[in-house]
Amino acid sequence: MKKKNKTVAAWLAFLGGPLGLHRFYLYGLFDTLGWMLPIPTALGVYGMQRVMEYGQDDQYSWLLIPLLGFTFAGCALRAILYGLMTPEKWNARFNPQSALDDLAGQTRWATVFAIGLALMIGTAVLMASIAFSFQRYFEYQIEEARKISQ
Repeated sequence: MKKKNKTVAAWLAFLGGPLGLHRFYLYGLFDTLGWMLPIPTALGVYGMQRVMEYGQDDQYSWLLIPLLGFTFAGCALRAILYGLMTPEKWNARFNPQSALDDLAGQTRWATVFAIGLALMIGTAVLMASIAFSFQRYFEYQIEEARKISQ
């Protein structure tokens, strides 16, 4: 059985997490969550297409676009958790046939860069998703209140 490398898993979670690539790498092609991750990603992309087609006032887009952001932010968090996992815990969980101090679970500079990028970009995407969804929600509430008051 091939050893699972912590650095590879962290980068896959950060770059390909919304498509489930890290789950397929760690758990195989029959992982249910790996196959479910592209669903909110695709819905978020569809929400972005709706904004381009119907404009920013489209109600469905402010519900769909945050799905993409939250999925990406969750995968960035997963990359951080993989990268910060101790070698002993990593190898015990994903490389049970190897020694606890095996090289596959060691933290390298590439792992640190994956953690740093996931932290910076994941946080920015999360905050942007929250701001977008709340802004659209409150604008909708104000518009509805104006309709009631007239």
